Order: sequence, then structure tokens, then C-alpha cells
Amino acid sequence: MATLSGDEAWLPLQTNLRPAYNGNIDGLRQEEYPMLKDTVYLDHAGVTPYPKSLIEQSSKHLMQHLFGNPHSNSSSSQLSTRHVEDVRLRALRFLNADPDSFDLVFVANATAGIKLVADAFRDQPGGFWYGYHQDAHTSLIGMREVASEHRCFGHVEEVADWMQILSASSPGTPFHCARHGLFAYPAQSNLNGRRLPLSWPGRLRSSCQSSTPKVYSLLDAAAWLSTSPLDLSDPTQAPDYTVLSFYKIFGFPDLGALVIRKDSALPFSSRKYFGGGTVESVTCTDEIWHMRKQDSLHEQLEDGTLPIHSLVALDAAFDVHERLFGSLERISSHTSFLSNHLYESLSSLRHANALPVCTIYKDSRSSYQDASTQGPVVALNIRNSNEEWVSNAEVEKLAAIRNIQFRTGGLCNPGGIASFLRLEPQDVRRNFFAGQRCGNENDIQQGRPTGAIRLSLGAMSNMQDITAFVRFVEEFFVDNACQPILGVDPSGVNTNFYVETVSIYPIKSCGSWQIPPDLEWDIRREGLAWDREWCLIHQGTRAALSQKRLPQMALLRPTIDFEGGVLRVRFDGGLPPSIPNEITIPLSLDLASFQDPWPQSSRTCCPSRVCGDSVSAYTYASPDIAAFFTAALSTPCTLARYPPGPSSTRHSKLHLQPTRHHISPQASRVEHPIPGAFPPTPPPSPPLPNTTDQPQTLPILLSNESPILAISRSSLNHLNQTMALQSPHAKPAPASVFRANIVLAQSAPATPIPYDEDNWTALRILHAPSVGPTSASADAPSSSSSSPSADLDVLGPCRRCQMVCIDQTTATRSEEPFVTLAKTRRMLGPGMGQKVFFGVHCALRGGEGREGAEAGEKRTVRVGDQVVPVRRRSGEGEVGNV
Repeated sequence: MATLSGDEAWLPLQTNLRPAYNGNIDGLRQEEYPMLKDTVYLDHAGVTPYPKSLIEQSSKHLMQHLFGNPHSNSSSSQLSTRHVEDVRLRALRFLNADPDSFDLVFVANATAGIKLVADAFRDQPGGFWYGYHQDAHTSLIGMREVASEHRCFGHVEEVADWMQILSASSPGTPFHCARHGLFAYPAQSNLNGRRLPLSWPGRLRSSCQSSTPKVYSLLDAAAWLSTSPLDLSDPTQAPDYTVLSFYKIFGFPDLGALVIRKDSALPFSSRKYFGGGTVESVTCTDEIWHMRKQDSLHEQLEDGTLPIHSLVALDAAFDVHERLFGSLERISSHTSFLSNHLYESLSSLRHANALPVCTIYKDSRSSYQDASTQGPVVALNIRNSNEEWVSNAEVEKLAAIRNIQFRTGGLCNPGGIASFLRLEPQDVRRNFFAGQRCGNENDIQQGRPTGAIRLSLGAMSNMQDITAFVRFVEEFFVDNACQPILGVDPSGVNTNFYVETVSIYPIKSCGSWQIPPDLEWDIRREGLAWDREWCLIHQGTRAALSQKRLPQMALLRPTIDFEGGVLRVRFDGGLPPSIPNEITIPLSLDLASFQDPWPQSSRTCCPSRVCGDSVSAYTYASPDIAAFFTAALSTPCTLARYPPGPSSTRHSKLHLQPTRHHISPQASRVEHPIPGAFPPTPPPSPPLPNTTDQPQTLPILLSNESPILAISRSSLNHLNQTMALQSPHAKPAPASVFRANIVLAQSAPATPIPYDEDNWTALRILHAPSVGPTSASADAPSSSSSSPSADLDVLGPCRRCQMVCIDQTTATRSEEPFVTLAKTRRMLGPGMGQKVFFGVHCALRGGEGREGAEAGEKRTVRVGDQVVPVRRRSGEGEVGNV
């Protein structure tokens, strides 16, 4: 087994990295961390990976012994009790905490330990005062909600001044505490790794020596202990309460602890709740009385049965961690060396114009060469050569392609984020109501980032991790004076287009159905008829499923059978013999049409989550439907429907607004049967004022952002040519990976104009001559061209993600075409920061009562229709490039 031992394996920060060091780490990773193969893992502050031998050793111990409930007297129960107390003592020794001075309470995680302290202080007579540092995790900040008074300390000096004033206060002075107080802070910021003084608890105790009531200290040591030792050997200087998470140190098991100074146990005596084995005796009928256990603090506070099997794994974790790494001091030396190298490498990156690529959020008093002031964490944002912020969501998309893992967003540290990003409270509230959420794509608001990228290192990180991330930033975000490939100047060139294909996606994120060339297809205000009217939802969370997580959804092939009145869905992958490879779903919403196996009771309307929106979708409760889709995706799911109509509540994203360029309509009011005849299209809403500055949102069904998506064949060809130069072994990208509704091609002999769509503001669809009549029922589409021309507003460019790398025929993933798009089409969108764009979002003009379509008029599109784009006038709201 590979281990790190000997002085040559662990070198001080100031020395050079020797080959033996890398060799030991690489061997250790290969043997103990097979899950890290071909992966760059930089999220150790979230959870560190667990070694293989830890799982093997704990599993072996569980197989060899029988562990019973510790609250019993059987031999197996007594074995559990002895094991729990042995592990408790071992955990205290891990912190150099004398069991005569400290007790340790096992909890689920650090947050559970914080809540236990909050319960005790909340139950104090008269409440309690609470102070916390702005670097606190949200778990610490949340305690203010149960405090009688609270205060947030913004700076180290502010805390020092408060302690000095506190030491001089006396009864009757403004700074004297009239009730119990609690001061909480993190040993290490989970945002950027800044380390706060461990001397504060001792200083606070000295400041409150003569005062009654006292102010106690609570230290969040979860982030600190992941890579550095915590010494509680001096009870006079130790925090009153310390919380930690063992999985941040060992990777497994998922356990935490609350360490309590026995001299600071008084507040817990007021805790009202009891449960499980924390009481000796209880009455619950005529007289209300109970007697708590008195032997130890942990007996009073560990409600319910302890997770004994996890504690067996914790014992093994101590063994394996010591055998592999020796001590936390060695890990601290190792991670400090790597984080300093990462910090210096990223700091040195420059664009061709000498501007820095990375803005790194480091406190001026912290140094990556001093582990007492800085942990192995680097927090940053990226800027382009024009000093414009790059969206962290876009960085994550590219990192996923390269299998690089880190964390972005608010990082559960609102105070640190607000301080480093200079966000005032009104900015945070405004961003929230503008649609910004931690982890979503709206992470650039008002031209500023709302979160950060966090890179955190751990015991098994190596130099290859550092090199891979730095090269990743160099490849995609350093501007070496290579401009993105944009369209050519279209002036003086015949740029008429025609409709090459029309496709719909009846079930969101599943396969497409290409409309037959001889059929006119209805364009509605929500998009093309029958497009994304259904979705697959997880049966537990009711969240809509996506190809991003389940690529095999591409193998679900829906078709619409108008003669049969059903949606047919075929799965082109393997299914169990008991499951048919095709299922049919009625198109009609009439309850009378829901016959066996779809009785009237088989339809329910419950809230579901689609792209972050809550929608009331009709869920098919048929076990046959659920069984079919569950078997196909190996995920418990079923089908739901969100039909068009007045109840539709989803709208296009706020950044996609109609562009007001008038196209003179040449239309007549003609009724004719079209797809979507049942249920009928609802009448349009009353007209909105025709103003150029009034924002509007368009209704959509289950599409991500807008009613209709169009791409250009010329742009796709140009992309494939570029990709062939940059990635010679990559397969050309078919149009299907972009999941467009309409593919537009240029009419011969026009000169191809790639990315001409960047300048479009509207599209006019002129119907081609009819190919001849075909028979059509009242509910089927018509092949005769009798509808007026259709005018589409171009709402904006379509921002892309790594989903374009999923082959829609085989459901396999690759790096392209997203890598090439990221290098050539990362552009500055309106209010969105830098995004990767390809294709344009569109909506029917007049679909929301705007000019162009009178009530009752139908608009259609068909393969072969001529399309005339309207281009943006010079200087008018253009999409900027990098």
C-alpha cells in the first residue's frame, strides 16, 4: 500500500518539490483513490474523497462483528457502547482535548452541532445576545434568528475593539451584557480560506472574567480541520464550543461533532427538548415530570440512537488517515505548498494587453506562505481582455467538459461575498428579484458578478491538479489577440434564406420529431404546435429531467399520430423483456378520452419544477407509463403535461425581449385545420401598448428560455470547418445537437454568411408554393398553403451549454462542439456577462397582442418557405464579442 512517510515526502513550503514527493502522491492516488482517475478535483472544502482502504476496513469490521442498539444490555449492544466510547475518546485525542476538560457530542455534521448550541441558548431565560463575524457560514448566521439581539462584526479590528471595551464594562454600562452572550466565527472562511485568529476565545474569556452573565465562544472548525490540526490542549484558551465535520477530514463517514468545554456546560442545562436515551425517567399522563441523565454532557445531548455503524467507520477513518498521511501537520505543509503555487500561477496570467485574467479574493493580511493566516483555498473570478466579467456558469460548463470539478456561487458565505464583490444589501435583494439564485446562470447582474469560483485543495491533491486548472484557464480565457470567428459583412450579398427543416420536441429534453416536408405547421404564441408540451418528472422531487444528467433521454423518440390521436414514444435503447419498446399517450385532454388504462382518476395536477419554475403540470399516474420511462432511464419518473392555454404561467427569460422592428403585414384572416386543433388555441390577449421601452415576457410551455429556436446551416458549416482545424479527430456536429425548431439554409447561389443571425432583429416567413393537396382530417395538418406570412421577432442569441456535446443518435458524450464554440463564440450578451452563443431565440410577432396578427389568424411554417431576415441597424443593441 502506498503511504507518505519520511521527511523527503513532506517538504517545507520554502523548499523545492522533489520528484519523490510527486511519485508518492501519484502512487497513493492510483491505489487509494481510483475515483480520481482522469479527474481534477478541486472541491475538498465541500467534501474530500475517501480512500479505498477506509471502505474496505470499515466493511470488514462490520462483517466480522454484530453491533446492537447501545440503549440495550445485550452483548451486541454492549459491544456498540464500548466502541462508541472508544471512538469518542479517540476523536478528543485527535484534537489534543483532555477528556477531563472536554466532552464530545456526535452529531450529523457541523451545522447540526451549531443548531444544538442554538437550542441551548434560545432556551435561556430572557434570551441571549449573539455576535458573529461576517466570514461566517450561513449555518452560523442563521443563529441570529433565535437571538434577542445580534451583531455582525465586519473586520478583525472590530472584534478586537469590542473585546477591549467588553473587558472594561461593568453593570449599567452600554457594553455590559444583561443576558448570556455567544460570539461565533469560523476558524477558516469557506469562501477564500482566510484564517481568523484562534486566540479570540481565550481573549474573550479574559474579557468576561468578572462579568455575569458571560459571553461564550463558538468556533466553526469544519473548514480548518480539513487540512490543518486544531490544538485544544489548553482549556483556558480553547473555544467554549467547537463544531466540526469528519467527512471534510476523512471523506467518510458522514458525521460531525460538537466539542464542549465542561466548564462552559451551564447553558445546556436550560435546554428544554429531550429525546431517545437522554432521560432517565419520564411521566406523560397525570403528572408532567422527567429526569435527565446526569453522568455526562454527551448523554444529555445525544438524542436518539447514535449512528453506530458510521462510528465504526469513523474508527477506521482515524486508522487509515494516520497510516496514509501521518498527521494533519504534514497535510497542512503539503496543501500550503500547492495552494501557493496555484495562487502565484493564476496571479501571473495576463491577456495580450497585459491585463490580469483572474481577480483573486485574498485578504491583505493573509499569505499563502503562512498557514496560520491562509488555508489552501483560492477564490476568484475571471475577466476578459476588456475587463468584462466571465460568467461562472460558463466556466463550470467548460470545466465539466474537461472533467474539472470545483464550486461556484455564493459558497454559503454571504458576508464574505458581499465584502469582496462590494454588494450592498439592496444589490443582493435586487439581484434576487431579478432572478439570480446561487448556482443558476444569472450570475452576472448589473455588470457585476454575484458569486465566485472556489478552488480548494486536500491531502491527495497533486501538482497535476494545479497544472491542469491553470492550463484550462489559459486555453479558454486568456486572450492572446485571437478574436472570435464572427460573421462576414453581409452588405451587397444575396442573403435570403429558406426553411431547411422544421422539428418539434414533444417531450422536453427527449428526441425530436422532424415535421414532414409537405405539412404546414402551426406557429403559436407559445412556440410551434405540440413543442415541449410534455416532460418527464422525477417521482420524488417532481423536477423535470434533462439530458444534461440523463443523456439516454435522447433515445426516447416521440412521434405524433393524428389519425390515431396519440403521441407515440419509442425507446431506441435496451428495455427489460416485460416492457414494450413503445408506448402511446392520448393527445386529447378531454377526460372522457382517458379510458382504461387511463381512467379519469389517472390524471393529477401537482406543482412541478421546470428550469427553476414552479408549474402545475398534469401528471399521468398510469403505472404502464411510469414503468416505461423508468425502465428506459433507470430513474424513477413519469410523464407530465403542460398544455397551452390561459393557465400557462411560464414566460420567456427576462433577457429575451421582443425587438420592435415593424414588418408590414400582408395577411388575410383564413381559418384552416392545423396541428394542435385539439385543444384549440385560446384567443389572443388584449393588445399591449406599442412602445419601444416597455419590457415584455412571452408565454412558453416547457422550453428553457423562449418559444422558438432557430439556427443557420451556414453557421453550422462554418463551425464544423473551424472545429476540423482545432480538433482534427472530432466528428462534425450535426444540426440535431443544437435541438433547434427551425434550421435555415441560404438559397443558392448566395454566398454563405456564417453568424449572420447575430444581426437579425426579425424574420419574415413567406410560404413556398404548395406541393399539392393531400387528404387531411379535421384534426390533422394541412398541406395547402393558405395562411398569411409569419413574422417572427428575434429575441436574442441562444446561450449554450455542454448539452450540445450529446450525440442525439447514440446518447454518447464528447467534448465537441462546445469546446470550439467556447473559443470562437463566447460573447457579451445583454446584461448576461460572457456566454457561449449559437442560434437565435424567436417568437411569433403578434402572439401577445402585439402588431402583426389579428385575432383568429393562423401562422404556419413549412419546409421550403422563404425567410427574409431584418437586420439590426448600425450601432443598435449589438451582441458584443470577447
